[in-house]
Amino acid sequence: MKEKIDNQEIIDIAKTVLQEEADAVIRLKSLVDEQFAEAVKVVLQSKGRVIITGIGKSAIIAQKIVATLNSTGTPAVFMHAADAIHGDLGIIQTDDIVVCLSKSGNTPEISVLIPILKRSGNPLIAIAGNPDSYLAKEADYFLNCSVEREACPNNLAPTSSSTAQLAIGDALAACLIEAREFGSQDFAKYHPGGVLGKRLYLTVSQLYANNDKPTVSPKATIQEVILEISGKRLGVTAVTDGYSRILGAITDGDLRRMLQQNQDYTTLLACDVMTSNPKSIPATTLAVEALELMKKSNITNLFITDNQGNYLGVVHMHDILREGIY
Repeated sequence: MKEKIDNQEIIDIAKTVLQEEADAVIRLKSLVDEQFAEAVKVVLQSKGRVIITGIGKSAIIAQKIVATLNSTGTPAVFMHAADAIHGDLGIIQTDDIVVCLSKSGNTPEISVLIPILKRSGNPLIAIAGNPDSYLAKEADYFLNCSVEREACPNNLAPTSSSTAQLAIGDALAACLIEAREFGSQDFAKYHPGGVLGKRLYLTVSQLYANNDKPTVSPKATIQEVILEISGKRLGVTAVTDGYSRILGAITDGDLRRMLQQNQDYTTLLACDVMTSNPKSIPATTLAVEALELMKKSNITNLFITDNQGNYLGVVHMHDILREGIY
């Protein structure tokens, strides 16, 4: 271990690694050829799944590619190469395609696995860094991800090579996304709990029910209005006729302005200080649309109504922001 390594040396090493890995990925552009295009078409035409296998660091990259494909409409399964030759080959079904990742393409596990895969008749796609390897020569489609050197200072630890495998996997997934016309609606279907899913599916009907329903009559005193706004803690109350039709709204800001303009407010009623025809939205409105309306109108609350225009409740900007929608 070095007795002392200063900050600038650390920064220089990090920059060198990032540059070497970036250069390795850029070099892949010149290696993408007809084999890559044909591999994409085979996956598109397949009625089965994509089984992705590898060992060591390649196995880790394989799992990431599987996750990307599954989330973008291409069913994929990870199969560890070592486990495959000890019973896991049963994962592979008749219509499946096998993608094998390997830097050298000559590891013992791969050498044992390849003949078995060839006998099964499943299309084999190799993502490998050695064009002269056993894997590259036996595969039906060879996707070259060779690198000139590892970004590791000793040129040993998989760094540039694993990054290259990952980049090829992403390129493969991106081509499949484009070919399938896989859009944001499709993506949200596979990510219902994510931010995109919420932007496309979450409605205010799922939010306002968690809040109280502040309501006063037009003849309510200012003291009653203050107690209602304070008690329901939403910064606003609806002024309603018979507890259903919204006649107006009173916010805590309205109360502050009223106090500035009136020394004696004891004789004032809710109808004297309310804002008529406040903004309201149907319960079926998307939360993201409600947020945009709040931003555009410079308000923090919206009243929620049913199909007949009856008052249901209030959604606050914070309710939407808590869902991760910005």
